Amino acid sequence: MKRVLVLNQDFSPLTVCSVERAFLLLFLCKADMVHDAPGKVLRTVSTQFPMPSVIRLQKYIYSPFKSVVLSRQNIFKRDGQKCQYCGSPKRLTLDHVMPKSRGGKSTWQNLVTACHNCNSNKGDKTPEEAGMRISNKPFKPSYIMFVRNFSGFTSEQWLKYLSIN
Repeated sequence: MKRVLVLNQDFSPLTVCSVERAFLLLFLCKADMVHDAPGKVLRTVSTQFPMPSVIRLQKYIYSPFKSVVLSRQNIFKRDGQKCQYCGSPKRLTLDHVMPKSRGGKSTWQNLVTACHNCNSNKGDKTPEEAGMRISNKPFKPSYIMFVRNFSGFTSEQWLKYLSIN
């Protein structure tokens, strides 16, 4: 599915949406097209329109705090849809690095993607106690990093809006 970067009125990145949603915002004059997808068009019965890649909203949307929501799918995206212990992409679950039974919290820094086998083998131990190594240290991605790296980013045109200054 093709994705479109949505910019606020001040050209700051706001979110990512589907091409269909972006086209609707353009059609209703709620957004302007900043960049189209080179060589791609949306066709109707009687006409065609350039496919959007980056759009900018007409009105400023106040967004006081941009943060990536802690969810199962977002942990999987951060970890590349693979087990952080063995690298398997099959039968994925979430694992608490410091087990909940020992005071571990459900936070970005304490959750990793694990396959069912590794999660069972680790059990109620820390990775060190279980003799297992985590391939990537768990971290909380910034909003810009998440949009750029984990949201289906496909367009070079997005880069200048998603650079971290």
